[in-house]
Amino acid sequence: MRIISLAGSPRIPSRSSALLTLSQRWLQQQNIEVISYTLHDFPAEDLLLGNFNSPSVKTFTAKLATADGLLIATPVYKASFSGALKTLIDLLPERALEHKVVLPLATGGSIGHMLAVDYALKPVLAALKAQEVLQGVFADDSQIILEGEQTTLSDGVAIRLEEALEAFYLALNRRKPSVLKTPLNLLTRQTA
Repeated sequence: MRIISLAGSPRIPSRSSALLTLSQRWLQQQNIEVISYTLHDFPAEDLLLGNFNSPSVKTFTAKLATADGLLIATPVYKASFSGALKTLIDLLPERALEHKVVLPLATGGSIGHMLAVDYALKPVLAALKAQEVLQGVFADDSQIILEGEQTTLSDGVAIRLEEALEAFYLALNRRKPSVLKTPLNLLTRQTA
């Protein structure tokens, strides 16, 4: 099984990227291949100018096409996900998430931003035809402590993250195959 992880924060390190890194490690322990991307993997000029022919965006799109799922993390600014992440998502093909399971992760300055995942990010992921967008995990900044390479989560966030990752793992195992090929003549009844 293979997933793509996408860090949607323009800053490195960031709390949302720390959640993503912990999630990647958990998935790798379940023998899932994780291909990691950050916004820094895409030239800023390509994002700024909306370059649909960007080689890095095309490579990302091709890797995404072969993946079973997407793990996406973002900070919440002004009650929505990061603008740079939105710009990248806008460059993806219309059905980029077809047959994919998606787990969104988000962080924000206060719990007042908690619904940004449901009202801002999930509709965009659904518009890209994700098979299933799971209940995401939101953590406010006080629940994630970054000390160098070490990340400490509050107990509540740690439990919610592990439960979400378990649900992601189960959803990946039950997802529809990416291609169902049935000849048209098998779908129609012959009349005698």
